[in-house]
Amino acid sequence: MMAMTILYTVGNQLYVNLTNRCPCRCTFCIRQNGDGAYGSDSLWLEHEPDMEEIRAAFSQYNLADFSELIFCGYGEPTERLDTLLETAAYAKSLPNCPPIRLNTNGLSDRINGAKTACRMAGLLDTVSVSLNAGTEAEYLRVTRPKWEDAFSVMQQFAVDCKQYVPKVMFTVVDVIPQAEMDAAQALADSLGIPLRVRTYTA
Repeated sequence: MMAMTILYTVGNQLYVNLTNRCPCRCTFCIRQNGDGAYGSDSLWLEHEPDMEEIRAAFSQYNLADFSELIFCGYGEPTERLDTLLETAAYAKSLPNCPPIRLNTNGLSDRINGAKTACRMAGLLDTVSVSLNAGTEAEYLRVTRPKWEDAFSVMQQFAVDCKQYVPKVMFTVVDVIPQAEMDAAQALADSLGIPLRVRTYTA
């Protein structure tokens, strides 16, 4: 039986890898470049871990060693929303749990068939939504989501999160054209959500 990487570290941050499922096929997805991220072991899961396996993985770490706990693996974490939220609640019950962040494509409502931001209250400290582009046409081109209305669904989710999560942000990677960067900034400003530019790591 192959080893599974449920938790992995990047600097002083601890990452949670719950699923390999994702409704998008982003042109720049790091999954196309290898099996892991930032020097981790393979993030391809033999199976999706249950709570017993997740708790066992947490027992190997001292949360006091980390500045942040981040749900972000080789898939979209909200594909397993119930497990994500149960894991966040479990982590918060442990000593010295750092702030918890969700890195997401923002399509949780469509994935789960219901409004979901309200379920994150008290469990997540930050939600970081991948905006990826400033215009719908470019978003659909680079993100290649399952759903045609993904661009508006993603924005509404981010706006909803502002009611329930202390910190919400959009992100784009620094490889997009300046015109798209400007459009992304304008969109983020119009929704009252900060935009963070991430360095693309191949």
